[in-house]
Amino acid sequence: SLVLLDELGAGTDPLEGGALGVAVIEHFRTRGATVISTTHYEALKTYAATTAGVTAAGFGFTPDTFEPTYHIQYGSPGRSLALEMAGRIGLNPTIIDSARKNLSEREAQLATRIDHLVVAVTDLDAAVASFTERFGFHRTPLADGDVPGVAALHAGGVTVVFVGAEASPAVATYLERHGGGVQHVAIEVLNAGYARACLADTEASLLTNVVIDDAGHEQFFAARDATTGVQLGFISRTGHRVGVAAANVLTMFEALL
Repeated sequence: SLVLLDELGAGTDPLEGGALGVAVIEHFRTRGATVISTTHYEALKTYAATTAGVTAAGFGFTPDTFEPTYHIQYGSPGRSLALEMAGRIGLNPTIIDSARKNLSEREAQLATRIDHLVVAVTDLDAAVASFTERFGFHRTPLADGDVPGVAALHAGGVTVVFVGAEASPAVATYLERHGGGVQHVAIEVLNAGYARACLADTEASLLTNVVIDDAGHEQFFAARDATTGVQLGFISRTGHRVGVAAANVLTMFEALL
C-alpha cells in the first residue's frame, strides 16, 4: 500500500504535531505500507534523519528567484525560506526587516545539523572500501561530478567525504603536515552571512568570507579551534539541494596554505 500524507500534524503545536506525525507514520510503516509525507516540522525531519528505513528529501530551487526546479534531492530536508518568499511576493520590506530582527541571534545563527564530515586520508581506495564493506555506506555523486582524489559516501542521514593527496597539492601538503583524520566538520546554518557576522562579533578566527557555489550554496570556514582542535565549516543550502561539491571541500585545504 502507498500512503500519501500532506503536512502531517499541521495546525497545532509543533511539538505535539511532530510527535503525532511520527506516530502516524510508524503506524503505517509497521503494517507494511510505503509512506510519503510532507512536513515543515523539525521533529519529523529529525525522525527521517535518524530512523533506519526512512529517508529525508527536499526539492531544489533556483537561488536567484527561489522558483522550484522540481528536482528532488535525497538525504536532507528542504528549507522553508519564509522570509525570502515573503519578499518575492511583495510583502512590505519594512515588515520583512522587522521579522529578521525578531529572529534571535541564536535562531538566525542556529546550526540545523551536521551537513557532512571531511576526512583526509592517505589511501583513498582503502578508506572507501572500509566504509562501504564494514559500515554500510555507499558512494554518492559529487555535485560537480567525479573529481580525482575525492569520494563522498552516504548512509542514512550521514555524509562523509574522503579526500586523498591526489585531489590537489593543498591536500598533499595538509597530509604531510597533519597526517590523516577528520579535517573539518561542515555545519548547516540558516543564513551563512549572518552566522559569519555573529562569529566575527565574538572575535572567532575565520579563514574565509562567504562564497557561493554554482548551486547557490553559501559557505565559509573558521580556523581550527585551539581549545578542542576542531575545524568547522558552515554552509547554508539556499539553492539547489544537490550533493556535496568537491570544489567547496577543497576550498578549505587551499585556505590553510
